[in-house]
Amino acid sequence: MPDAAKAAQYIAQLNDARCEESWDAVPELIRKVRKHAPDRVCLTLTAEAEAATAKSGQKATSVDRPSTVSAIAGLEVSGHLPNLLAAIETEQTYPEHRFQAKVCVGWVHWVLREYDLALTRLPDNFDQEYPSYDNLDGLSEWTKVCALKAAYLRANCLARDGKRTGALEAFESALPSLSDVWTTRPARQQLRYWAELFLTEYCMLAGQAMREGEKSLTDPNCLACFRTWSKYWASSKGAPLAGGYGFRGSVPRRQVWSEYYYALSEILQRDFPFPTGHAAVNNEASAKNQLRAELKKVETIYQGLLFTETRFPKANEERAEVEDFVSRVMQNWAILNGRGWKEQDLGAGGRESLSHGVLDTLYGAATKTFHSTAVLRHLFTVHLAVAEFDLAFMSFGSYLDLIRKGKARVEKTGHHEPALDDDATMLETIAACIAALCRYGGREAAEKARNLANELELLVEKFRQVFSAPEDGFASHTVVPPNTFALSWQSIGLAHAQWARMTYDSESRTQIQEKAIQALRKSLSPEFGRAVDIRGVFALGLLYAEQRKLSIAIELVKTALLADKAVEENQDLRNGPYWRERSLIPLWHLLALLLSARQDYVMAARACEGAIEQFKDPYILFGGKHLNGNYRSDHLNEAEGEEEKSTGDGLVDEMDDYEKESILEIKMTQLAILELVEGPTVAVNASTELLTLFPRLFGDVEQKLELALKAEPPKSSAATLRSIRGSVFGSRSERTSRPRQSVANTNEKLATIPSRPQTTQTAQSVATTTAPAIQVTNENGDLRSSRRSRKSESIKGRSESSRRGSLRKRDSSGSRRRALSTGGAQHQPTVVDGERFYTPFDDINLPQCFNFSTQSNGATSRPATLKHTESHISNGSSQSNGELVGISVAEVESFARLLLPFVQFTQDHNKRRRRAVLVGVWLAIAGFYRRAGLLDDAQKACAEAQKIVQGLEIDVSSDTTSGSVSVRQAGWGHKKSIEELLADVWAEKGNLSVAREKPYQARADFETALTHYPDHVAATVGLSNILMDVYSEKLLPPPAVPGLDMAASAATIDGNPLPPPPSIKTLPRYPHLPSVPLGLATTPPGGPTAETKSGPFAKEKLFQPPPQTVIPGTGELPPPHKATSLPLIDRLAARDRAYILLSGLTKLGTGWNHSEAWFALARAYEESDQLDKAKDALWWCVELEDARGAREWESVRVGGYVL
Repeated sequence: MPDAAKAAQYIAQLNDARCEESWDAVPELIRKVRKHAPDRVCLTLTAEAEAATAKSGQKATSVDRPSTVSAIAGLEVSGHLPNLLAAIETEQTYPEHRFQAKVCVGWVHWVLREYDLALTRLPDNFDQEYPSYDNLDGLSEWTKVCALKAAYLRANCLARDGKRTGALEAFESALPSLSDVWTTRPARQQLRYWAELFLTEYCMLAGQAMREGEKSLTDPNCLACFRTWSKYWASSKGAPLAGGYGFRGSVPRRQVWSEYYYALSEILQRDFPFPTGHAAVNNEASAKNQLRAELKKVETIYQGLLFTETRFPKANEERAEVEDFVSRVMQNWAILNGRGWKEQDLGAGGRESLSHGVLDTLYGAATKTFHSTAVLRHLFTVHLAVAEFDLAFMSFGSYLDLIRKGKARVEKTGHHEPALDDDATMLETIAACIAALCRYGGREAAEKARNLANELELLVEKFRQVFSAPEDGFASHTVVPPNTFALSWQSIGLAHAQWARMTYDSESRTQIQEKAIQALRKSLSPEFGRAVDIRGVFALGLLYAEQRKLSIAIELVKTALLADKAVEENQDLRNGPYWRERSLIPLWHLLALLLSARQDYVMAARACEGAIEQFKDPYILFGGKHLNGNYRSDHLNEAEGEEEKSTGDGLVDEMDDYEKESILEIKMTQLAILELVEGPTVAVNASTELLTLFPRLFGDVEQKLELALKAEPPKSSAATLRSIRGSVFGSRSERTSRPRQSVANTNEKLATIPSRPQTTQTAQSVATTTAPAIQVTNENGDLRSSRRSRKSESIKGRSESSRRGSLRKRDSSGSRRRALSTGGAQHQPTVVDGERFYTPFDDINLPQCFNFSTQSNGATSRPATLKHTESHISNGSSQSNGELVGISVAEVESFARLLLPFVQFTQDHNKRRRRAVLVGVWLAIAGFYRRAGLLDDAQKACAEAQKIVQGLEIDVSSDTTSGSVSVRQAGWGHKKSIEELLADVWAEKGNLSVAREKPYQARADFETALTHYPDHVAATVGLSNILMDVYSEKLLPPPAVPGLDMAASAATIDGNPLPPPPSIKTLPRYPHLPSVPLGLATTPPGGPTAETKSGPFAKEKLFQPPPQTVIPGTGELPPPHKATSLPLIDRLAARDRAYILLSGLTKLGTGWNHSEAWFALARAYEESDQLDKAKDALWWCVELEDARGAREWESVRVGGYVL
């Protein structure tokens, strides 16, 4: 007799057996259900058909001849269809049973490979099939399994028919109603089985559609399948989901994660919006944060599965999937480590954690591959990005060894090896290594770069010959694209240019430079059919500048700046916002120095402005965040006045230290131009802009700097906003035909910078602080006039070892203009808030001595050329036009390819480098004060610089972690060592002692500088001049025995009492370069004409007895207290030492084009009666001075010749 209670119990057991795949228990349960519930005909027939279908599939895979068994099983399964279809028609009571039966019919047709019939028989989702059913939450688990089965079978049938879009729609439509299947509780066997079949099929089909472009990654729901798979994976923890194949018929789980990783990588690399469909809600994290977190999660899972399931290969085996994964990881890393992503977008650890995670991946991949050149190449790149230079170049060395042996093996056997990089990748990697060595290394690195460049040149010539003769057949070589050849020639040129600066072989320097120029010209050749890389233009222009080919250098740089910019996709993502403008900053700086070398100071100043004005709005560059109102620049205050911009970081906050230093160097060049035009007095007033700009760029490095800034009047650190494109360059006809523009006659306002007026309160605070003062006063307390003659100022300014720099200031009213001056009208101080300040001349109020329009543009000719240095003089625009033949600059791209990664230095490294930059700032300020006659303030600036260097020395000496950095060795990424910085400080102190008319103190300072760094240019020149003054007796020795009359200290030399002869007058100022012609003496020193020479510390020798070096009649030297001059041997030793120092210096890369060193060497030749050599050296000085910029060319080489 039927029993309802037992019927319900047996029905539940039947459903549980089906869910647990207990098909052997199903027939008995069907019998019991039929006994106690005879009305459940549809249920029992469905269960019977399902059990038969499941068992038929098991039989087909368990015997040796599955095709025969499959045919027999098919006949057995098909016998259930008539009864099942009849039951479906009669079932009206139980919608779930009817739905399960329909799914079973479709499944039977699918097993029988009748896919069209299966598609017609399969029902829609349960809620669509029975919309009136109001208890969807109470559906049995088996009904949910059947719904999942129906969705999978329907999509599978569509996919088999080639209807991939319909299949994806079928999968997607089933997701919402089935989302709770794998999230409610641990699923049982059949639910897991069909869920995994559903998700794996869905994910693989979606991944295939994404790869072929049928499915858009911009769709918010494009990752729905993968995210659902991730939920299913997470809900099955504890179950055997380690990897491999989940169930019979499914795809490898690792492959699903691979497709997921591919989709996320494509979204990242194409910069698509973050898809939000089926994503976990996180309102606190940004879209980039969420994308990074999801990508990291998927990468970790896929990497774990891949490395676990992959064995180390044999020598003849490949691991293509591992290398593909590594390639995808590196492509993602290149984006995440680029300038388009900020530190806060990367989550905890930022770029450092990102890069070290990639390193772990690469080392793991190295254990699953055999001699993979790709893995070694990527190790070189990532180690370089985290500033681990030694490990990076070790990886490159291993890479190069493998690639050499592998290429030789391929050429010998003719068999292609997939693990080897192709020829183009090999060339690009060598080029990147050369660029890294030149940018971050010193002399040893430059020598390695040169050797690599020689090898690279041989490879380039070899490949060009191979492709120029295709009939010979070179199957072992792959096609190298033209831009790779251009990049290779560019790196060859960079290596030779760097080595020319480092080599000790002076005779070959010019030849090396010519090789560098030829290589760089080849890289810019139009035969490569691409836009010109700005790196090549910069390096070539700088080389031309150093060789004094000003016309061609100016034409090249100006043409590149005016050229159309190439359209490059996704460059903002890799290089950051405003990457074009940022990459052009060094080029603008180079143009400013070139124009200043041509004495076109107006255009030079405007070129400095152009570097800043190309950003249009100063707010873009400097932002409005982290700016202390006490010293905010005027252009930033103006930017804040432009109503309610959201405060935030500017571009400078995203720049690396090299870019920031380039901006600071431009500011110093602006001050240099200002000093040349209007004298050091005005430059002193503007020099505090350096102390204002430095903390905005680098932050507070020294507390002393911060305190000084609070007391100083804030000045602007950038130019006013106006268009300078036309004013700087003009039309093409103007560039070729117009004469040099006069500063005095220009109709436009010279580049100006707004400066906030100094209030009475700030002026008082300046007076009480230890920072150098700004006001310039005479001995009587009055402000000095800043007007000076051009001749005296230019001679004095150019003779100093520390150069000048900044744009002209305007008073805060901005609209006030001075009337046109006439005759000798004196420049008057500006009065603001009761305080007087010296501001630059307006362009219409410049003295007539600033008119350069009548001067010759051509270089001065000379009768002879120095044997060890070849002269290159610019001969005007006609020569430059000829030199530019073969260079394509019609279209310029800032970076043809990201040659070097974004290098993330350690905090200690950045701090040391920034403090070294600050030392240069203080020394530059000291030079301004010294040349303005404010010697006490210059001494204070030197003391500030010395204090910073001493702190650096203590830090480096106590740091045991940085093996490559020491007091004498700069280390990777540093411009100067501690010893060089100390030499800079002592050299400036020596110049200050010279200005104080203390030659023996200056000599001691210069000697101290040379003990720290023997090749220091300024110290060598200063010491040599003093030594030659000792030789020529223009500088008399101090007395051996000090006098007893201490009241006579006013007439002493360096504090040593010396009763002066009645005829000796007060020592004059000691200029570096005399303002009168240097006489070429034909009589030995001490003769009649020697007394008429003028020079530093020269004393009038009227009524002086001839010097006595020996006691007459005895041949002995007089006692020291009776000697009136040095012994001849000491004087000769001084002269010879000066000659040796200068001769060695002028052969070095730092002194071969230093005019002051050559001028001093010419004097040494003259003192030695080598008049021909003296004349050659003097003519060489004329050429160097004729092409000398406002500052040394080294100031534009922040990263060497490499941008």
